[in-house]
Amino acid sequence: MNEIESSIPQMRGPADHNVRDQIVEAAEAHFSHYGYEKTTVSDLAKAIGFSKAYIYKFFDSKQAIGEAICSKTLSTIVAAVEDAVAGATTPTEKFRRLFKTLAATGVSLFFNDRKLYDIAAHSAGEGWPSAQAYCERIRGILTEVIREGREAGEFERKTPLDETVHVIDLVMQPYVNPLLLQYNLDRVEEAPTQLSNLVLRSLAP
Repeated sequence: MNEIESSIPQMRGPADHNVRDQIVEAAEAHFSHYGYEKTTVSDLAKAIGFSKAYIYKFFDSKQAIGEAICSKTLSTIVAAVEDAVAGATTPTEKFRRLFKTLAATGVSLFFNDRKLYDIAAHSAGEGWPSAQAYCERIRGILTEVIREGREAGEFERKTPLDETVHVIDLVMQPYVNPLLLQYNLDRVEEAPTQLSNLVLRSLAP
């Protein structure tokens, strides 16, 4: 179990993955058609043919169902970022790949699976545990890249590490935060590269 998945509320009831999968599938369909806010646990119960009480044996709330969907989606993004960073040979290239992959996976999700994107955006806006864990994991990867760059002599060392990471995180937010990315799609082709160049110039020793 990864950090994002372990952050979601514990699900009650017997470990019957088939039933949980049915609930999650019904939730994805309803969230896609009606939206997260307008879908109720009663709607999901009717769609599956279960009682609402029976669904509550597996999930504490509608948010817990949304968390199950969201954590899986965000974990996929993190895995893509980790693979991209691992394939780079220098801290500078690792940072470029980190930023580029975050933006690209977010855009891909937005256009190819909007229902999952909308849940991720909602989780970011509401500060769900899965979204918080996702942000912490991305900051953790960024911190390691900056630390490695300093040790390699590629990045400056005067600014406190936590301050540097915080500022870079703020620069990246419009293109990596699902809630904000939807308002910046018209600039997503060039902006991550331009901002990466700007950040890297500021990190020069």
